[in-house]
Order: sequence, then C-alpha cells, then structure tokens
Amino acid sequence: MNKKITNLLFVISIAVFLFGSGYKIGQYKANKTSYNIVNSDKKADQSRNIDFDLFWETWEKVEQKYIDQKKVDAKKMFYGAIKGMVASMDDPYTFFLTPEENKQTKDDLQGKFEGIGAQLGLKENRVVVIAPLKGSPSEAAGIKAGDFINKVNGQPTKGWTLPQAVSKIRGDKGTKVTLTLQRNDKEFDTTITRSQIIVESVELTYEKRLSCTTNCQSAAYLKLNQFGENTNDEWDKSIEEIRQKWNNQEIKGMVLDLRDNPGGFLESSVYLGSEFLPSGKLIVKQESTTYENKEYKSNRTGRLTEIPLSVLINKGSASASEILAGTLRDHNRAKLIGEKSFGKGSVQEALDLKDGAGLHITVAKWILPNGDWINSKGIEPQFKIENVITEGNTLNRQTDIQLEKAIEVVLQ
Repeated sequence: MNKKITNLLFVISIAVFLFGSGYKIGQYKANKTSYNIVNSDKKADQSRNIDFDLFWETWEKVEQKYIDQKKVDAKKMFYGAIKGMVASMDDPYTFFLTPEENKQTKDDLQGKFEGIGAQLGLKENRVVVIAPLKGSPSEAAGIKAGDFINKVNGQPTKGWTLPQAVSKIRGDKGTKVTLTLQRNDKEFDTTITRSQIIVESVELTYEKRLSCTTNCQSAAYLKLNQFGENTNDEWDKSIEEIRQKWNNQEIKGMVLDLRDNPGGFLESSVYLGSEFLPSGKLIVKQESTTYENKEYKSNRTGRLTEIPLSVLINKGSASASEILAGTLRDHNRAKLIGEKSFGKGSVQEALDLKDGAGLHITVAKWILPNGDWINSKGIEPQFKIENVITEGNTLNRQTDIQLEKAIEVVLQ
C-alpha cells in the first residue's frame, strides 16, 4: 500500500517540482519539454512518458486570458489540477481534499461543527426547533423545543427548506445570529453568539409502545449518528447502562437506530458488532488487490449477546452502518426494519498529505459473512416499512411507524 501511495504522490511531486523550478506565477512559458516520470520502485515496465507541455500551456492561457483576473488563483488552480487527476479514477469515494476540506472532514468525524446547537425541523412548512442541544448556545439563550423560527437576521424563513435554514443559522465560532422566534402567540428576537458544537455519536432513551397505557414494557432505544473518533467511548457508556437495566429486568429489548448514519471507521463497526456476538464470529471480510485479504472477527464476548434486538435502517444508512446491520442479520442476531440501505461496499483509507491536504482512496471492498457484496444494491430489511410524512412536517415519535414496529418486534 505504501508503494501505491508513493507512486501517486510522486506524480504530484513532479508537478510541484516543475511549478517551482521553471515557472514563476505570471511568467509561465511553454518549453515543449517532455518529462519522464518513473515509479518510485524503478520497475522499467512501469515507467511512463508524460508530456506536461499541455498542462503548462493551459495554465498560461487561463492566467493570461480569463476575463475575471481576480479569480485566477494559483493555489486554487493547483489544487484543482490534483482534484481532476484523482477524479479520473471515476470513483466517487476516491477524492483529494484541500487543507480546509480535510480539516472539516476530520471535525465531522469528531462530531464537531460551529453554530448555535439546535436540532431543527419543519412543521406545517415552518422552521421549528425540535430541541436545543445540551450545553449549547441555543440552550443558554433560552430557546425551547417547539419554538418557531420566523426570521434569521431579519430574513423571513417562510418557504425555506431545512438545509437552507441550517446554512443560514450555522456560522463561525464567535459570530452572532439574530433569530426572530415565535412561542405560542408571542414573537420576540434573540441574538446568539455561535460556538463550537460537539454532537454526540450516541443518543440513548427508553421507549414504550404508543398504544400501551398500563403496565407497559420498555425497550432501550439507541440512536447511532456516525462511526467517528469518539463513537466507541460513547458507546461503552451507553451499553453499560443498557446492560445493567437488562440484567435488572427493567427493559425487555433494544432498538438500534442506524437510519441516516453515513458510516465512518470500519474498525468501529467491528467493535460495535462484537457487542452482540460471541468471540470469534466473522463480522466482515475485506478483499483487495493491493492489500492482503483480511477477516474481521469479534475479538471479545459482547455484553449484550442475549438481549432481543431490532435494527432500523433506511436509504441513508451506508458503509459502516451496513456492515453492522448486515452482520447482525447474517448471524440471525437482529431483525432489520425500515427501508433498503444505501449500498456502499468499499473501504477507503484517509491519508494526510503535505500542507494539511488529504486523500481518501478506495483500497478494498468488504463482504458480509454470508458472502454478500452489497455495493449499489443495499440491504433489504425483513420488515419493509416506509415512514410517510405530511408535506411541510418532519418526523416525530408519533409519526415514526418504523420505530414503533421495531419496539413491537423486540417486545413481542
């Protein structure tokens, strides 16, 4: 793998070398020279002749002739050239990241973003606060669940989509945003200073069936948002609490919600899957042309090997989420409920490059214990149920029939 990475970076280093040794910005001249690029392992049958004349000619013409000279930025052009080279693999999961993008990606895996810290939704086509996050600027400002957001910095939110609202309210740490809120019939303004927000990977509550009114049994409901850097530690705390309640017969089962979980670290899916399986059970196989094939097995006896378990998935469940859901299905350890998953069956390695840039590169495909490669196919749940939400609203406990079915399955 190191050789493969070295070979790729060697091509980039040649471009950097040419950048600095023969061409000053604003003074490039095509020199009609061909450059012989040889792989770092010096195997003669892998050498290639690449003529960079076209690259420099194009660079020079853009620099000289583009109408808006303010947009002619050498660094952006350089990064753009590398992005194009990597994109030629025609693999959406292999891509180059600028230093800024690489930092943002790492922050996302750590559950970090900057804003006011409020979960938003839509109700009757209006932006509404589902809940302020614990310890967030929105909580400190007194924002409450159910508050409508009528304006953001004086702009009416009527007709906004949820992504529009999020993009307008989020912002850099230390900046301010003024929200016009409506609580019952009262409208008022509040100005909030944005801060860094840490989003927990794991959210744990206990739920009962909506139809039950007396002597109701409950199930642990664990929502897993991603497989990030802090996931395993957060998982351990929640699982220990669930284990104690299970041993004390305070709960009758568990629902694991992987809906809209885009995945993350493969190793984390293996660790979480081991929680429900005996030691030595196959969780996922990794096949590669550049790595040795590898089998990931549970390396411990899980704390919840006997608890009744259902798993929620939908079209937003991808990658590590599908590994976890698939292996629990294949070992007959859980029932899957919801909609067909996304269908991402490849493994990427995240590499740090010079100056803080990054490269995500596909290095393998993963295979479920029963032999399925679900790439572009997804995983079908045993109970196929689709939540139907009235236009202009967002999902809540009363309308979440997928969750209601999952609770029913583990309590029956």
